[in-house]
Amino acid sequence: MKGILVGAALSLLFALLGTPMFIRFLVRRGYGQFIRDDGPTSHHTKRGTPTMGGAVILGSVLLAYASAHLFTLTMPSASGLLVLFLMSGLGVVGFLDDFIKITRQRSLGLRSSQKLAGQGLVGVLFAILALQFPNDMNRTPAVPFISFLRDTHVNLAFAGTISGVILFIIWANIMIAGTSNGVNLTDGLDGLATGASTMVFGAYVLISLWTYNQNCQRNPGIKCYEVRDSQDLAIVAAACMGACFGFLWWNASPAKIFMGDTGSLALGGALAGLAICTRTELLVIILAGLFVLEALSVIAQVASFKLTGKRVLRMAPLHHHFELLGWDEITVTIRFWIIAGLFAALGLSIFYAEWVVGSA
Repeated sequence: MKGILVGAALSLLFALLGTPMFIRFLVRRGYGQFIRDDGPTSHHTKRGTPTMGGAVILGSVLLAYASAHLFTLTMPSASGLLVLFLMSGLGVVGFLDDFIKITRQRSLGLRSSQKLAGQGLVGVLFAILALQFPNDMNRTPAVPFISFLRDTHVNLAFAGTISGVILFIIWANIMIAGTSNGVNLTDGLDGLATGASTMVFGAYVLISLWTYNQNCQRNPGIKCYEVRDSQDLAIVAAACMGACFGFLWWNASPAKIFMGDTGSLALGGALAGLAICTRTELLVIILAGLFVLEALSVIAQVASFKLTGKRVLRMAPLHHHFELLGWDEITVTIRFWIIAGLFAALGLSIFYAEWVVGSA
């Protein structure tokens, strides 16, 4: 428990104090956001706002995680390191995308194929490694079962070892692409993605703590959880939550800095990694429901236009639609935070209800 508190507190402190220093560095280098011309006209005032702030979030998480283990004199776990690897790898892909946008002064960075290739490479490595490193009880960070509140009976390894690994890699990459791009699409208003991410990571702190206290390795029973490194995953989730809190101080409207793809892809990767390693792969769809809605709005917009020539929204993603309806940006952000909080609460309620019903 001490490691979780230290991880959360230090990541918040690092982000809170480190962000203004990073802002000054970016301003000196002239690294500002380029605003797309087809977006809401109110966003044109944000042109030149420092971006790539996700580097502060990522750095704060890594430093806080390391500090938590130094403070508690414990070794990092395979699960925790793998989630941080996925987060860092996608953060690098996002950084390259942001850097190209800034240096070439355009709203597009990496081409879609390049970005997907980068995400895919990191995702494949994560998925392969997640099935390795068995502990003393032969438990690996991930297993080739599709999970909801815990492992289901859907075994991706039914066709044999190699086929099972390939199917798991595909499944893991679908999740990684979904969460990272979901957060990326949501990151269009000051503080929106940061605040929503804080809530989802907070939910994963509670889930990881619960699975630690009711773990089959510590407390065997009919309803125990098979999650390998629950406590360390709680430290990772707490560090992510704290870093988002600290960054939100500077990212809230009017934003002094944007997280950019560096942050959105990294945070989405962390969510996917936590979902896979805590065996809650399908539950993340509910916990991160706001990100899912934002992604679905883009899919619906594109599909409708290609099939019928008509748009279902004034503009996608969904938050821009409400802006064009006349809502103030801060109003959209706060109401979407409320929606994000309701989704996180719903996911936690379902997770806990399964335990209560199963233990009754």
